[in-house]
Amino acid sequence: MQDFGNVFQNQVLWVALLACVSAQACKIVVELAQHGKLNLRALVTTGGMPSAHSAFVGALAASVGQLVGWESPEFAIAVVFAVIVMYDAAGVRQAAGQQARILNQILDELFQEHPQFNEDRLKELLGHTPFQVIVGLSLGITISILALLGQC
Repeated sequence: MQDFGNVFQNQVLWVALLACVSAQACKIVVELAQHGKLNLRALVTTGGMPSAHSAFVGALAASVGQLVGWESPEFAIAVVFAVIVMYDAAGVRQAAGQQARILNQILDELFQEHPQFNEDRLKELLGHTPFQVIVGLSLGITISILALLGQC
């Protein structure tokens, strides 16, 4: 348990967290540019531009490659993990968001006919487009390179 304090010296973890937080902060800027208003909820929401999940795992894999080695088993594990997360963000979660959008449309039509029903809307912005995933991945790799410049 005494070694737990060493987690705060883990550069890979800090770089990955920095990339994730940076991607979430970028969402505020994108929201401001698209809608002309400041939306601080973008800091904690899933989906949108860029993908924070992709930035997180992209920075994780790039940091491991830079610090441990591109040929290391740790880098291979991080890359496989990153691919799974990004596939899920752009595939399964994106499809779930599209299904939620369709179900919400059905609910809207149903409530117009029967207003006595309770209207609980489903969250539609769950996943990412492939472009959002690529931008998030690029952001994560860039942050990793910049943060660890000179460490290798």
